[in-house]
Amino acid sequence: MTNPATLQAMLAHLDLGALERLGQKVDLPGLLSSVSQLNDGQLKQLARTLGGGGGRTADLPAPDGDFYGQLDRLTPEQREVRQQVRTFMTDQVRPIMNVYWNRDEFPQQMIAELRKLDLVRRVWNEDGTRKPDATLVEGLITLEACRVDVSTAVFFGVHAGLAFASIALGGSEEQKAEWLPKMLDLEAIGAFGLTEPEGGSQVSQGMRTTCRRDGDSWVLNGEKYWIGNSPFSDFTVVWARDEESSEVRGFIVRAGTAGYRVEKIEGKTALRIVENGHVFLEDCRVPESDRLQAVRGWRTTAEVLRLTRAGVAWQGVGCALGAYELALGYAQTREQFGKRIGEFQLIQNHLVHMLGNVTSMLALVLRLSDMADAGEMKDEHASLAKVVTAARCRETVALARETFGGNGILLQNGVAKHFADTEAIYSYEGTNEINTLVVGRAITGFSAFV
Repeated sequence: MTNPATLQAMLAHLDLGALERLGQKVDLPGLLSSVSQLNDGQLKQLARTLGGGGGRTADLPAPDGDFYGQLDRLTPEQREVRQQVRTFMTDQVRPIMNVYWNRDEFPQQMIAELRKLDLVRRVWNEDGTRKPDATLVEGLITLEACRVDVSTAVFFGVHAGLAFASIALGGSEEQKAEWLPKMLDLEAIGAFGLTEPEGGSQVSQGMRTTCRRDGDSWVLNGEKYWIGNSPFSDFTVVWARDEESSEVRGFIVRAGTAGYRVEKIEGKTALRIVENGHVFLEDCRVPESDRLQAVRGWRTTAEVLRLTRAGVAWQGVGCALGAYELALGYAQTREQFGKRIGEFQLIQNHLVHMLGNVTSMLALVLRLSDMADAGEMKDEHASLAKVVTAARCRETVALARETFGGNGILLQNGVAKHFADTEAIYSYEGTNEINTLVVGRAITGFSAFV
């Protein structure tokens, strides 16, 4: 017999007016007598058939990747930044991102809207020093951006992270005074030229781009590859090896400089909204005044990379969190075999696995950011976070795409873009193999690098 409470719950959702009209056409007492003989499972199945799923979707838990409430400890100011970025991504980026993904193009008109948030000043001070909670705030910006679109986070990270830090850490007071205010206001967009066509992970030891002093100028020759923002940036920070001393030096190469040329890289299957460039330097003459005066060889370059690597770990968390929330929302509404797929055990297994990954990843980057802001983070700490978050992101996004079934490969459903973008996260800012060896060297005392 049917549980009276179950029957009562079902009756509470009935449209009495429709029931009265139905009574004029069918034997309603007989129908109710038959219904009363159904067991709970049969009754729920009937409710789904008649009521579009048996229960209102609005009553279901809202998708939320912060299952442990780890972000509840944020200060009011940090919560404000997070909400600002979430609103911006929802209102400004989500409606246009698939169009620009298909175009393989960055929506430069979006920069004006992004400028209104004044996000760079949430991380950096006017003099090029960092805010006390800079790494955490930068992480929150990255988290909320990647939750919707990783490419937007990459644009911001290249400009406000790699390019800004290069000048803040390696520039003279005059150079900082010239560039940092414009970069804070997003009036001058920067790019960061380190990776080369023949060397990503090995560029620290095998940099082929060279520079040589010639009077009051430096002559640069070589190529840089995968340089984000460079097709439209106002300048690119170029790192080159001094032909005479073999020291690594940094230069501010302004757009339009003779001998400096950028070709946009076409045909990417990940981060298509980011515009990456192949930079050619052919007897490119840069004045001594645009050489970064405070650069101390590769040590400064490494310091810039260390400063920004935590942000890439946050990218993996944001991408995974966004994919999980999309998958959960889909599982709560998509019906197959007369049930919403979230009611199936295997789908719940996928969702719980994804949530476990996101929860542990978030705990990892929150602790990493605390260490970085306290001046305690070392290379191996950042590398471990990058290794773990990139791998777990890859797994999480794959499960999210699987939850969508065939619909998971449609751009309009969101998860396909996350699925593609995670492959870039897995490979840049040090491949997972290289970052693994950095951690391995720290814990064993042995270097396993070739």
